[in-house]
Amino acid sequence: MDSFEWNKIIGAVLGTAIFIFVVRLVAEKIYEPEHPAKPGYVVEGVVEASAGGAAAPVEEALPDWGTVLAKADVAAGKATSAKCEACHDLSAAKTTKIGPPLYGVVERARASIAGFSYSAAMKGKGGSWSYDELFKFLKSPGAYVPGTKMSFAGVSKTDDRINLIAFLRSNTDAPAPIPAPKPAAAPAAAAPAAAPDAKAAAPDASKAAPADKK
Repeated sequence: MDSFEWNKIIGAVLGTAIFIFVVRLVAEKIYEPEHPAKPGYVVEGVVEASAGGAAAPVEEALPDWGTVLAKADVAAGKATSAKCEACHDLSAAKTTKIGPPLYGVVERARASIAGFSYSAAMKGKGGSWSYDELFKFLKSPGAYVPGTKMSFAGVSKTDDRINLIAFLRSNTDAPAPIPAPKPAAAPAAAAPAAAPDAKAAAPDASKAAPADKK
């Protein structure tokens, strides 16, 4: 095959490559997708990031346990606990499954079940499963304890978590005490009365009554 034939082959290959490149550019211009100004849904617990910043979880107010536990729906909490039973034993047998048993979990020291292989993140968290800790952890386990083995997405609704914690409190031989309700906020102090104007309080000498003539 002489050089003329090779030139034709190389020219055909280059021409094809240029044609494909041009077609691709034209297609991208014609079929460029339109991005919405705002997302189609909002993930609960995450605020929209400002320019150049990362999204941050919304800080959630902690319940007044002395008030909410007294009126919590324990039966509804038991129904919600069905989500836990795939990995945890809730019975008094305290059997270790994929996760540690949850019988008597309220106020129990964290990562304290003998024989269960906790993650380093859970061991390093320390503390105990107080009402506040359970409330924050159950909302999003992976976000509250990064590195935990627990893959459960969490219970997003506040009332569902309160009811679940009320059930977990009752699911033991000796329920943890309910704390006293927080005192009501004191009403704002009234603003002090304005001091009387010295000029207004002083009598006008020009209008004083004339002295009696002797």
